[in-house]
Amino acid sequence: MRFTVLGGCGAWPAAGQACSGYVVEEEGFLIYVDPGYATLPRLLERWPAGEVDAVIVTHGHPDHCADLNPLLRARALAGRPAPPLPVHAPPGALDLVLALDRRMLAGSFVAHDLAPGVPQELGPFRLDAFDLPHHVPNAGLRLSAGDLAIAYTGDTGPSGSLVALAKDADLLVAEATYPERVPEEDAPYLSSALDAGRTAASADAARLLLTHLWPDTPPEP
Repeated sequence: MRFTVLGGCGAWPAAGQACSGYVVEEEGFLIYVDPGYATLPRLLERWPAGEVDAVIVTHGHPDHCADLNPLLRARALAGRPAPPLPVHAPPGALDLVLALDRRMLAGSFVAHDLAPGVPQELGPFRLDAFDLPHHVPNAGLRLSAGDLAIAYTGDTGPSGSLVALAKDADLLVAEATYPERVPEEDAPYLSSALDAGRTAASADAARLLLTHLWPDTPPEP
């Protein structure tokens, strides 16, 4: 299994960087996870748009899904249009980004609702979704293939489901908007690097990757 980071900024893309966006590959099957702002050009440096086999979006904030629009445009407007792309997201999460181009993008995708507690098969992967707290409906993701598992929190506040999501994962990709303390007004909906470290330790995750870092946050904390 190969995991590629396209971007890791929270909220907006800093200069020379991109927002949340990742590619997970196994046996030639390519999943684009959270196509946030500025991630598609980075993806296209390595893969044609038509090679994406599925998209998973954790929630409907544009720093996690805005580049779904140009991805679908690139597929629909190609000389030989790509087949409809399976797109998995919480119910209603993509209504706004898809409304930008409904006529042009008609037929370019097939929408699937993420269903926590109901495993799905995506190519060689097993996908398990977890309801996690955020300002809008948000799904934590666990992608497994063979003996390997990657867990991803999307954006989340504190939740008893986080340890189950990350249990014995080979890699936990965790939102860490703040280094140590989340402001009171955001405390139910976002996490810190300290929170992510505690989750990884409690879950016995092998490795932790911090993401969704607030742009221009000093790296030392």
